[in-house]
Amino acid sequence: MKAKYAIFVFLAGFLLNLLGAWLKITHLSFGAMNGNLCLTIGSILQSIGIVLIIFKVLKYPKFKDFLNK
Repeated sequence: MKAKYAIFVFLAGFLLNLLGAWLKITHLSFGAMNGNLCLTIGSILQSIGIVLIIFKVLKYPKFKDFLNK
């Protein structure tokens, strides 16, 4: 997996968090999609994105050389 996909997942979660915060502030909901649901899904996507980025960094071949400098 490429790092850009992990960054995309993180940014999608960030945008969902922004949408969820806006929905909670304005007390709006679009069908089943309300602020709580958007915040929950956004937080889960951000967590997955961070884990994928950390995994990608740790699997990088030159990571150990960087730490030994």
